Amino acid sequence: MTTEGKTTPAGLILGSGEVRLWGMTARERLRRQYVRAGVEPSEEAQAGRGAVITLGDWVYDEALVATLARRPGSVLVTDDGRAVAAHVDGEAAEAASADLALGRAPEGLTVLSPAELAYNEALRKREAPVLAPLTRENVRAIEARTFAGSYKGVTDIVTKYVWPVPARIVTRWCAQAKLTPNMVTSAGFLLVLLAFWLFWIGEFGWGLLAGWIMTFLDTVDGKLARTTMTSSKWGNVFDHGIDLIHPPFWWWAWYVGCFKVGLPPPFPELTLGVILAGYVLQRLEEGAFMRLFGFHVHSWRPFDSFFRLITARRNPNMIVLTLAWLVGQPGWGLFVVGVWTAICLVVHLVQVLQAMAVPKGQVVSWLAR
Repeated sequence: MTTEGKTTPAGLILGSGEVRLWGMTARERLRRQYVRAGVEPSEEAQAGRGAVITLGDWVYDEALVATLARRPGSVLVTDDGRAVAAHVDGEAAEAASADLALGRAPEGLTVLSPAELAYNEALRKREAPVLAPLTRENVRAIEARTFAGSYKGVTDIVTKYVWPVPARIVTRWCAQAKLTPNMVTSAGFLLVLLAFWLFWIGEFGWGLLAGWIMTFLDTVDGKLARTTMTSSKWGNVFDHGIDLIHPPFWWWAWYVGCFKVGLPPPFPELTLGVILAGYVLQRLEEGAFMRLFGFHVHSWRPFDSFFRLITARRNPNMIVLTLAWLVGQPGWGLFVVGVWTAICLVVHLVQVLQAMAVPKGQVVSWLAR
């Protein structure tokens, strides 16, 4: 009932909310959102305790529920003026519920608009939060919207333009099959090991297949966690830990495989050294920017967001290596990755130095403006 000395608000859901979205009813989705927002799902309001009230047949972006939970005395209103949720005192919950059922805002509450939460720093994008009625006829459309809402706005070219449609299909299948995000991440981890071994022995084609499937599952697990409200600290560490650690091991294995097939890269030791050192240094540059300015370097200016599409991370590097394998030159592919890594390392260094030259407090994300 209490959190850090404060009374935990009760979470009330009006209506049945039995239409299923991502394998769960709208009501269950709201209950999960309540728990994640620090609200205790309840069947009735109590005097002396706040009440967060939502409509069971509506779909709310998680950020909307979390914000409402933090703002007692507020009402969430759609762009066309309909009141769809509120945070009131327990004594006022019955009257507020009656108002919300009619789409009317209870008197005396501060209006909260979805437009206030258009910028999502965690996903690096500006996008209106999902807030819509849910019916059996529009389930697929709402799933498409919530899936898009779970997608990072600033990411690499493959994740942004190739994976969205197939990833949404597979995410829906995983949700309906009750697969957890950690199950998907575990499958991806096994593919990381398989790709490493195949690259090591020079079986580049099969290794690329395993690697690309892994990158696809790396998209699915995060979207599954966000759409089904099942993300966890452990899952986040597991997923991001794999993402952070495995790429240089793949490039090292590719390097060894090139010698196995007799097609080493030009300047082999230098190429591998630049790739491995460049990967670490590029991550350090990104971390330094985050520490200095509080947000991702890729979200600073439009150019920085564009450059994230092609910077020398795993998926763009995989494109280069795939093309090189297709023309029978895996060694030259690794060399090109090395050259591109060096170029990107310089670009990111310039980004950090440029930001440091800007007057304090004026470095803000273009997406937040």
